[in-house]
Amino acid sequence: MAQELQNSQLPADESKTLVLNSGHLKSYQSLDVHTGEVISKYKYLEGHPKQYRFDAKEGKFNINGTVKLSDTFTFQPIAWRIFEDDIMQMGRKKWAELFFVDDKQCVSVILFHGWSVENLFKLIEPLYYDDLTLADVVITATAQKKENTKITPKGVYYIADFAYKVADADKVKENKEFAADHKIYRVDTLTDVADYKAAHNFYNLYLHTPAEPSLKEA
Repeated sequence: MAQELQNSQLPADESKTLVLNSGHLKSYQSLDVHTGEVISKYKYLEGHPKQYRFDAKEGKFNINGTVKLSDTFTFQPIAWRIFEDDIMQMGRKKWAELFFVDDKQCVSVILFHGWSVENLFKLIEPLYYDDLTLADVVITATAQKKENTKITPKGVYYIADFAYKVADADKVKENKEFAADHKIYRVDTLTDVADYKAAHNFYNLYLHTPAEPSLKEA
């Protein structure tokens, strides 16, 4: 009813356009009733998602290395890749790169490596047998303290442990539609030599480079 009242105050052509557009909105979109512009609920600068980090030395999560969070972090993946590569000047390691939408409606990313990735695989296995993926669940990552007693003094570090609960079906649909319509990746971690173990809704620039145009016969 509110939409009809707002439309009735607009010129006839604009009113018809708004009605038409509103009927074609996807779940992650909204309509500006004044301009007729279709707007995404999510903020995403292609290739440059907002960066969250897991500090394996401190056992805390943070935003871009500056805004400190707690030792637990909850998110719902919309895309991911699990791969081996030499990135972040850390040598060749196994990585999990998970993309999600944070509470500010920003498309974001977080990286895990090493034993944290092994723990993530332990989560993926039961999901697979329940016909679910990481996109169907809300994950809570928790810093788990470890000690290296082979050195003196002993070393202390943290790995991420993961638990999940099944996500709201409408939110899953919304995320799926957004991921299908956008190229989700992080440009500064992308190389052409990564060895992929798994990927979902991830856009690899190196696999989507346009081929050279062929010469037509005269």
